[in-house]
Amino acid sequence: MRALAYPELVGTPVAGDRVLLNVGALDRGLGTGGYALVVAVPDRLPADRQESGHLVKARYTPLQAMVLGADEQDSPDHDVLRDADDLFGTPVVVADLHSALPAVLAGVYEARPTTRVVYVMTDGGALPLAFSRTVASLRDSGWLSGTVTVGQAYGGDREAVTVHTGLLTAVHVLAAELVVLTQGPGNLGTGTRWGFSGVQSGEAVNAIGTLGGRAVASLRISEADPRPRHRGISHHSLTAYGRVALQPADVVVPDLAGDFGDAVRDAAEPLKARHRVVRVGVDGLYEAMQAAPVKLSTMGRDLDTDRAYFEAAAAAGRHAAGLVDVPWP
Repeated sequence: MRALAYPELVGTPVAGDRVLLNVGALDRGLGTGGYALVVAVPDRLPADRQESGHLVKARYTPLQAMVLGADEQDSPDHDVLRDADDLFGTPVVVADLHSALPAVLAGVYEARPTTRVVYVMTDGGALPLAFSRTVASLRDSGWLSGTVTVGQAYGGDREAVTVHTGLLTAVHVLAAELVVLTQGPGNLGTGTRWGFSGVQSGEAVNAIGTLGGRAVASLRISEADPRPRHRGISHHSLTAYGRVALQPADVVVPDLAGDFGDAVRDAAEPLKARHRVVRVGVDGLYEAMQAAPVKLSTMGRDLDTDRAYFEAAAAAGRHAAGLVDVPWP
């Protein structure tokens, strides 16, 4: 049995400890998050934490975390954020799944190697940023300059109450030239039109537009997913960007070859009613993703198994990188 403990919350278990476990996800055999989770080490409780902030995340659960929010009054960033109201045209790539993050970054750095990128993690999936080994490796490699956790998510370099203040923190405090926004690991879906955590992607586009940023929508595309609703352009993207997003975005359609590429382009046509649909070439992106500092994987499928998925995300990164130096009205 694999068990996961968050030392800041429960202490560090050692061999021989008795532990209280939550095994719900393990019993269900979940792909992401299918671990037993350590709730407590009852015979050796951790020392009391020195709380520095007033934001409560994972609120009113037994393992709620008290954090210092960038936007709260006691924060050294508060004066910067108090009246901040504009992203000044900063491009923000929005993707449904956490697995898109390294592919987006590969596209960014293939096009503009010196870009300063900050990751904003929403609370649609995992709440602790520490759950993402991908983010840890991307930080270590220099592919991410900073992280912000928003909503109920926690553990970033900066904490923020909402997506809005998270985006403003990324730009005004962490000096992002480009932002990538996704939920944490572990998408939640029900097979219904509206019952999936990626609805947040459309809501994020609205926040970006409201704050004067440039939203770049990464499409969830697959040629390998066994579920018809996710083949081609996933219904998640079509609903989030086509129905939920009321602000305009650049919707990036990768220029894929063959009948599959034609089907993707046809499926994106209805999005033109609200957005600017941009075709982006994918030449060179496969090689850029092969050179990424982390292994690319989505739903158990690697780069070669579901190449179209990753090329779609990398194409969004390539397009966003091209917007960094473009003047914004």
